[in-house]
Amino acid sequence: MQLDAWGSCVVDGVPTLKCFEVVFGNILTMASAFIVLVLFIMFVMGSFRYLTSFGNAEKVKKAQGTLRYALVGFILFVSAFLIMKIIDILFLGGCGRIFQFNLDNTGIVTSCP
Repeated sequence: MQLDAWGSCVVDGVPTLKCFEVVFGNILTMASAFIVLVLFIMFVMGSFRYLTSFGNAEKVKKAQGTLRYALVGFILFVSAFLIMKIIDILFLGGCGRIFQFNLDNTGIVTSCP
């Protein structure tokens, strides 16, 4: 994952509405990286708690709860990504333009670049 550069959305040093696309894409990229990091930490913490519970039923239950929430979060994250990919393929031609806004006068772009 790499953040996008400003590119041609800045005209004479002033950002235009086209920069919203870049900002939104960068926010999604950073949020995705943050979510993956938090899920990894939850898996590690849940595993550590489970290993150090020594059979204590209450500690095992807390560890299983942490692992369960991490798994549910992972499933939701992957599901959202796959749903967006399916929408991109079915309705936008599979060009990876799911969050790109077309602000020129021509309207809808019909082919992939």
